[in-house]
Amino acid sequence: QVQVVESGGGLVQPGGSLTLSCAASGNIFSIAAMGWFRQAPAKQRKMVAGISSGGSASYMDFVKGRFTISRDNAKNTIYLQMNSLNDDDTAIYYCYADIVVADETPASRYWGQGTQVTVSS
Repeated sequence: QVQVVESGGGLVQPGGSLTLSCAASGNIFSIAAMGWFRQAPAKQRKMVAGISSGGSASYMDFVKGRFTISRDNAKNTIYLQMNSLNDDDTAIYYCYADIVVADETPASRYWGQGTQVTVSS
């Protein structure tokens, strides 16, 4: 079994910062890409940022310069440092991990349960 668990969500004031964490555990042979999506109320889930196993990061335009994704391969964990938060960042943030469970098998995408981020004064 594989688990992907997010943590670190909460309530923050506009202009504030928050750091999310996401850890993968269980029957893991290797992990390829990991990253974050988010889903605001009544809107579709959309990509926020991703990071490869080698540490190459990519960001959607709406978070560039404000969010930083990082990765600790030894801990199978990624982080999302979010700065200059505004109301539009309010959403449930979902972590994903593309995990290989055995040698010479393709990766499958696993999702966390989501963590709520609310930006409000």
